[in-house]
Amino acid sequence: MTLSIHPTVSIHNSAIVDEGAQIGEGSRVWHFVHVCSGAKIGEGVSLGQNVFIGHKVTIGNHCKIQNNVSVYDNVHLEDGVFCGPSMVFTNVYNPRSLIERKDQYLDTIVKKGATLGANCTIICGITIGEYAFVGAGAVINKDVPAYALMVGVPANQIGWMSEFGEQLNLPLKGKAQANCEHTNAIYLLNDSLVTKQV
Repeated sequence: MTLSIHPTVSIHNSAIVDEGAQIGEGSRVWHFVHVCSGAKIGEGVSLGQNVFIGHKVTIGNHCKIQNNVSVYDNVHLEDGVFCGPSMVFTNVYNPRSLIERKDQYLDTIVKKGATLGANCTIICGITIGEYAFVGAGAVINKDVPAYALMVGVPANQIGWMSEFGEQLNLPLKGKAQANCEHTNAIYLLNDSLVTKQV
């Protein structure tokens, strides 16, 4: 088993990258990071100080994993996901120290462009939709629609976010449309789902 690391990858000398890990072009691995064998990390990824990446993890291109985040087995991040400082993933729904449950890990999928705010917690086995925005400290225990803005404990949806990262002037349900004032992109609400007009 060998490392598959592009020569443009920057790895701090305090980091540990196990044999078998894959890290794409232009990625940066900062102080005290541990990347386990089997991890697949894309291009242009930043792994902040004290980050842990498990064996059965995939991380897409241009993700930012901020300080003190552990990405455990069965967590999969698509391109452009932002993980804020000290946010938390889990992979077992009902852990006990005295009961082995490694065969019960649940997949957690975070879709393209989603933001997971500082200190939020993502309960395993759910999917977070494209460009969803999870506020700082929120606890996510169910699937999140694309573009949804989620806050609170447990989290509730309070609005919709643009791909630019600004709240859209849309109700939670019904039929409506809104423009992103920064990009002029048009977002369409149909019942309880938002799509970006192409």
